[in-house]
Amino acid sequence: MDEPSAAGREAGDTGDAERCAPGQAETSVIVTRGLTKRYRGGQLAVDGLDLTVPAGSVFGFLGPNGSGKTTTIRMLMGLIEPTAGTAGVLGRPMPRAARAVLPQVGALIEGPALYGFLSGRDNLLRYDAADPTADPRTRRVRVAAALDRVGLTAAAGKKAKAYSLGMKQRLGLAAALLQPRRLLVLDEPTNGLDPQGMREIRTLIRELAADGTTVFLSSHLLDEIEQVCTHAAVMARGRLVTQGAVADLAAGARGRLVVTTPDPAEAARVLKEQGVGDVIADGDRISGEPPARDLAEVNAALVAAGVRVRGFTLVRASLEDAFVALTGEGFDVAG
Repeated sequence: MDEPSAAGREAGDTGDAERCAPGQAETSVIVTRGLTKRYRGGQLAVDGLDLTVPAGSVFGFLGPNGSGKTTTIRMLMGLIEPTAGTAGVLGRPMPRAARAVLPQVGALIEGPALYGFLSGRDNLLRYDAADPTADPRTRRVRVAAALDRVGLTAAAGKKAKAYSLGMKQRLGLAAALLQPRRLLVLDEPTNGLDPQGMREIRTLIRELAADGTTVFLSSHLLDEIEQVCTHAAVMARGRLVTQGAVADLAAGARGRLVVTTPDPAEAARVLKEQGVGDVIADGDRISGEPPARDLAEVNAALVAAGVRVRGFTLVRASLEDAFVALTGEGFDVAG
């Protein structure tokens, strides 16, 4: 059967997106079903990914080195073809509808591609001129606004080759913000930034979300995800482990019971008897996995045994605790 023409593919062919996201066109900006990428040689980079990114969310995409995050992003942006499955972005099938979708998407993937001999301002002017939807009459005003938004106004006349890594990241983000976007896809956006720069970019992401832009954020910094994201997905070895609201993911991991006492040896013994698991002693601080029973009974058992309890606290699980519990491994650099 003949391949549909480019015009036919662009003009309202949303069938693939609708099949991979029934009933979700208005509430989700990214939907994948069974998305798979196998490279030559048999390497399975992404395996049957079912991902749903709610509209208006700041969505964190987490995973250790080699988990398939960047490969997934490249498929979503139409840079590489999936081996199997479907990907819908803004209600359209990718990569078939790339020409219709990408003008509504700002993306910073694997660092920005810059002309080193041009200034930061001139790089953005080049980017904007390459966009067929950009109005040349407002180009310089929009470039100036984008530079100001990422804190590069003072360095706008400096050649990009003299920019630090963090400044290059800022410039790449400015390029993604030249036009209003329904979706912003960021791969490690705070890479190379100092703590102040990280805070500024996190604030910017929150502002963009408040303005109605959905932000899809890949990061290896768990605290970054916890601070800025409303939703997250966890990848491991090419497969989706879990996804959902960040608060729910952290709540799904068990917290730690922490007892402070000058009698650590006796406290550890009693806690083990009371069913506390993974008991760890660190000076006068004893911690462990809380048992299913009422913690008031555990505290009473400590006091009955003569343990001088100076602190008895259940520490909430962090997103890192949830990640380790889900994947069975620590966190590594982004993959």
